[in-house]
Amino acid sequence: MFNFWYFFWIAICVGVFFGLYFLLRKRTQKTQKTVLFCVLLFALLLHFLKALFPPYSVDESRLYRDIWFINICGANIFLFPFLFFSKNKWVKDYMFYIGVFSGILAMLYPIEPIQKVDQAAEWLDVVRFYIHHAILWIVPLLMVLLKLHTPSYKRVLSAPTGLLCVMLFIMLNQIVQSELGFVPLRGDDLFAIGYKNTSYIWGPGNDFIGKFLSKLCPNIFKFIPVGEFAGQTKYWPWVWLIVPAYVLVTPLAFAVSLIFDWKNFKADALTFKEKYCAWKNA
Repeated sequence: MFNFWYFFWIAICVGVFFGLYFLLRKRTQKTQKTVLFCVLLFALLLHFLKALFPPYSVDESRLYRDIWFINICGANIFLFPFLFFSKNKWVKDYMFYIGVFSGILAMLYPIEPIQKVDQAAEWLDVVRFYIHHAILWIVPLLMVLLKLHTPSYKRVLSAPTGLLCVMLFIMLNQIVQSELGFVPLRGDDLFAIGYKNTSYIWGPGNDFIGKFLSKLCPNIFKFIPVGEFAGQTKYWPWVWLIVPAYVLVTPLAFAVSLIFDWKNFKADALTFKEKYCAWKNA
C-alpha cells in the first residue's frame, strides 16, 4: 500500500480513462458503443487467457477453481458485455453503480497484489488484476459521461438488488464447482464449500470488512434455527448479506446519483414540498 507501484498503477488506469474519454467524446454513439463493448470483451477474454501464466499455468487445481466467476468482480467481467446492450435502465444503473464502486475500491485496496508482493513469478497476474478492475469502473463511467446512459436517483435500489442477484449467481457457480469436483466436495454441511469465502456469501470471515458487515446483520440470520445443530453459530448463506447490502450500498448509490441526476431530484423535491404544504394547509 502507498508505495511507488501502488500509485503507478492507479495513475496508469486514470490515464487510460482520460485517454479514452478524449478519444471518444466527439465520436458517434455507434463508435463509442463499439469501442466500449470491445473493451468489455477484451476483459472477458483476458479472464480465460490467465490460464496461460502463473499461478494458474503451474497449478491445475487453482486454474479449475479460479477460471469460474467466483467473486463479484469476476462475475461482472462475465456479465457486463451482456448488460451493456440491455435496454433496461435498471440493469444499466446496476452496471454503473457496482462497476464504479467495486472497480475503484479494488484499486484503492488491492488485496491480490498485496498478497503477491513477495511472489515475483506472478507479476503478470498483478497486471491482469489492474486491467480487469480498471475496466470495471472505466467503461460504466464513460458510458455515463458520454451520455450513453443517465443514472436516476429513483433507481438507486438497482445497486443493492443487482448486487444480491449477482451473489446468487456466484453462489450457484460455487455449488456447481463443488458438485463437479472442481473444489473439495461438500461434507455434511451443504454450504461448507471449503475453498474460498468469496464475496462473503457463506459468512463474514475474520477480516475487518467481514466483522463490520456482521454487525449490520440481524441476529436471526446468524444461527442454525432447527435440526441437530440448532442454536450453533452459522451465518445463513447469502441471506445474511441482504440487510448489509441495502444499508450500505443504497445511500452510496443515492449520493452518486445526485451528481448526474441533481436537476430531476431538485424538481421532484420542490414538487413534493409544494404538495406537502398544500396538504398541511388544507
